[in-house]
Amino acid sequence: MKRRAFIKLVGGASAAWPFAARAQQRMRRIGVLLPAAANSPAFQQWVGQFLQELGRSGWSIDANVQIDVRWATTDSSQIRRHAAELVALRPDVILAHGGSTLGPLQQESRSIPMVFTVISDPVAAGFVESLAHPGGNSTGFMISEFSLGGKHLELLKQIAPSVMRVAILRDPSNPTGVGVFGVLQGLAPSFGVEVMPLNVRDPAEIERSLESFARSSNGGLILTGSGFAQLHRDLIITLAAREKLPAVYFERAFARAGGLLSYGPNYGEQYRRAADYVDRILKGEKPADLPVQAPTKYELVINLKTAKALGLIVPPTLLARADEVIE
Repeated sequence: MKRRAFIKLVGGASAAWPFAARAQQRMRRIGVLLPAAANSPAFQQWVGQFLQELGRSGWSIDANVQIDVRWATTDSSQIRRHAAELVALRPDVILAHGGSTLGPLQQESRSIPMVFTVISDPVAAGFVESLAHPGGNSTGFMISEFSLGGKHLELLKQIAPSVMRVAILRDPSNPTGVGVFGVLQGLAPSFGVEVMPLNVRDPAEIERSLESFARSSNGGLILTGSGFAQLHRDLIITLAAREKLPAVYFERAFARAGGLLSYGPNYGEQYRRAADYVDRILKGEKPADLPVQAPTKYELVINLKTAKALGLIVPPTLLARADEVIE
């Protein structure tokens, strides 16, 4: 979605919201912190879905709510700066995308209500006390459960049956990678594969690790979710192609960028559900009392062009299940 279309979408949604509902409420303020550039089509779409859902609850931009969006890119210093700016505005609630934004926001404030999306393990990361009872000032929506790793392994074997060795590429500072690997260790024998962790901290280490792993045959790759993985998406996809490694990714953008296959939650759904939590908080509920929720909708994306380049024939049954097939 182009930026002009995004602005039109937001304006159109606002115009369609009932005037009566808008007139009943005083002006409120919502902050939004995003680890992306303002021209990101995916993030524009997700924010548009968030705003449309708010409209259905009676919130209208410049009528009874003001939206302060900060496009912080993936630069950590910019994220920290924008987090401080948003908190200084004293909004009624802040929407945060992922741990890379929620962490700096929580460092700035433990009192302003916050709703997050696409965080892998908010308990292990220290963002909430528990899923059922978050405690502090934050709640929201998880990106996955560790059991999702088993689905990734199943899909890898379906699309590349000859795979016998599977590298689990992970950021060692992110607890998700550890949890997913533990699940995969237990499942590996039933799939007839050996799994091994590749702990990577920088681009050079990603390249060295994948080159070394690919020296032996029948290898495959599973990438665990993290901000680090998002930041180095293009490099990982390029290396997997160069080393002829069938790879399964945790998010649609990887398959669209040339990755073989992705399976993960629908982010647009998370933004729509986040709008409901924001609405409830604006109407008086506390984040501490709103449970963290797991995804309810997942999507499978297959890149046929990449499959062909790897010499793989995608089973018709797998194609039939796909939500998107990239030719």
